[in-house]
Amino acid sequence: MAAKLRKGDKVVVLTGKDKGKEGNITSVDPKSGKAVVEGINIAIRATRQTQTSQGGRLPKAMPIQLSNLALVDANGKATRVGFRMEGDKKVRFAKTTGDVIDA
Repeated sequence: MAAKLRKGDKVVVLTGKDKGKEGNITSVDPKSGKAVVEGINIAIRATRQTQTSQGGRLPKAMPIQLSNLALVDANGKATRVGFRMEGDKKVRFAKTTGDVIDA
């Protein structure tokens, strides 16, 4: 199945403790159906000190389910993603506005 959400997409969180927050996707794991969004689903992780890093309690963005994310369209609203053929190329488009997401 084609990826509706990709790295670099601006998304909004639909449910959970971070509902309504927006951020950019930094990585996607299609096998588990999760994505890491910067500034969303932050957890404190303890790391050991090494010669290169300080260590201590550091905030880290944890993965969030793709079903809890929605793409942000040109109007700044959450939208679903569809696919259509433009010429011989398959492109993603926003269902609310009909605009092509990636050219």
